[in-house]
Amino acid sequence: MEFFTFDAEYLDKLRLGDSFAEKHFVAYFSELIHLKLRSRLSSREAVEDVRQETFTRVFLMLRKSDGLRDPDRLGSFVNSVCNHVLMEHYRAQKKVGSSLEEEPETVYVDRNPSPLNLLETKDRARLVQQALATLPSRDRDLLRAILMEDRDKDTVCAEMGVSREYLRVLLHRAKQSFRSTYDRPPVSEERTPRSETL
Repeated sequence: MEFFTFDAEYLDKLRLGDSFAEKHFVAYFSELIHLKLRSRLSSREAVEDVRQETFTRVFLMLRKSDGLRDPDRLGSFVNSVCNHVLMEHYRAQKKVGSSLEEEPETVYVDRNPSPLNLLETKDRARLVQQALATLPSRDRDLLRAILMEDRDKDTVCAEMGVSREYLRVLLHRAKQSFRSTYDRPPVSEERTPRSETL
């Protein structure tokens, strides 16, 4: 399926209860949630229960004053809520004392990433690239060389003209800069109007 790109305007419409945005949101994520859950749950009823509870919690959180404000995190947010609801479902099934025959979802778990997990990974990768882009070029190049490209540290030291000990200091500082940038709440910015309408 084709992944949809969310923006601040879309998120505002969801928070304000725009019916067209809500229908699109539910239809889009229902497909992803069904693909995620169908190999993890034993019945359509269980899938539907988890799906409905996921949307209920997502909409409640979106409409809170301290709710999600970054549209880039919407996919990973829905996936996280779905994971929590799914784990609660598993725990509830265990409390009922069902036998393994009655609870195959705890046995037959699909280990392949679902589209919802892939969307979360895609969101995270975009946020990492955005955070890297705000760093000084030396920090950015160092993190890419050591952590992303796994280049030989001696080679990196030679290129930068520093010792291994000082490279460790530079890498530590670069990681701290990245974490503070990555964890920083997004600054609201004017976005260009999208060609597609909701």
